[in-house]
Amino acid sequence: MVINAELLAARKKVASKRPKFVRQESWRYDRLAENWRKPKGKDNKMRKQKGGYPALVKVGYRGPKLARGLHPSGYTDNLVFNIADLSGLDAKKDAIRLARTVGSRKRREIIEHATRTGFKILNAGKLLPKKEGEETEEGEKQ
Repeated sequence: MVINAELLAARKKVASKRPKFVRQESWRYDRLAENWRKPKGKDNKMRKQKGGYPALVKVGYRGPKLARGLHPSGYTDNLVFNIADLSGLDAKKDAIRLARTVGSRKRREIIEHATRTGFKILNAGKLLPKKEGEETEEGEKQ
């Protein structure tokens, strides 16, 4: 189920018109990766925005304000460290991502509480509780 579909569509429309920003002369030298680096040379043609050179990263290429920070599912992405972090969130708009520093015992507790309250968990992995009637790997019903 995708929520905020119109915001995601607006973000996709803006992104489709955005150029692919490449590092200067990455097309010329194999040792330079294409990932973006700001051109800083004194007489650099790309920094001076001469014709025929790739576009610079600018604020005008930014996406819609309301669509920033949305997960591709349409939910807002929230980092959770403990069960208390869930109290200020809305299950209809917010999805949770468990922090990497949370241990397995507390992770299980957070996942159980989140599924009871109806939150979407983005990185639960294999710890998600099985639904009624689902089979396990051994073929037994739970």
